Amino acid sequence: MKLVTFRHGGSGAQAGILSENKVTGLGTDMLRLIFSGAVPAPVGESYDLSTVTLLAPIPRPPKFICVGLNYRDHAIESNMAIPKVPTIFNKFPNVVIAPGENIVLPPESTQPDYEAEFAVVIGPGGRRIPASKAMDHVFGYTIVNDVSARDLQLATTQWLMGKTCDTFAPMGPAIVTKDEIDDPHALDISLEIGGEILQKSNTRELIFKIPELIEFISSVVTLEPGDVISTGTPSGVGFARKPPRYLKDGDECIVRVQGLGELRNPVVAEK
Repeated sequence: MKLVTFRHGGSGAQAGILSENKVTGLGTDMLRLIFSGAVPAPVGESYDLSTVTLLAPIPRPPKFICVGLNYRDHAIESNMAIPKVPTIFNKFPNVVIAPGENIVLPPESTQPDYEAEFAVVIGPGGRRIPASKAMDHVFGYTIVNDVSARDLQLATTQWLMGKTCDTFAPMGPAIVTKDEIDDPHALDISLEIGGEILQKSNTRELIFKIPELIEFISSVVTLEPGDVISTGTPSGVGFARKPPRYLKDGDECIVRVQGLGELRNPVVAEK
């Protein structure tokens, strides 16, 4: 099942089921739906997809947790050691944006970069979740673009400021429930700008798989329904290219993950 958050006309945001080109409202928001543990029966009308505005599937997740250097080839291109434990950082929830919404490049950075990522949405929460039971705590999957201001990110040993500029967390278009994905560690992932494929890999290349990540993160902090774990990006990012290929005004990032669809966001300079 594909679940979205949407608005129709002047109505408030609600969760809905996306089926082909129709969206059917569920009369609740996405966090309540995830917390309940069950998808309610559709209520109200179905709308043509072209007539609704899609928001990020979780417009403001409780926690937005990111994993760095989680593809071996990306660690190598970044000239960093292959991690022995997961490298964890976060984005603030208020920087999440919707499919089609502008990635806004701030004047404080001259090195804005893209990162195609496969993300996990937590269902039942918990603390100290063993890897053997971790998949019981997965609600579904979505797509993230971990936009990064490299000059701000690498100015200190703490990455947060370069990772959490406003608009630097495009997410969507939908959450695909976990029953729809046979193996989350066998999905093609790519990023395209201007007709050029800049990143191309498969989630089988993740160093730390979903069960390991959930076990590690929950050993420190309680995971809650609706938390998002973005699992890392493969090689091909802009700062590692020769010459570097940073985001610029007029670009459009297209992130694709097999079985999840595609996430498109235009890029504009802040005015």
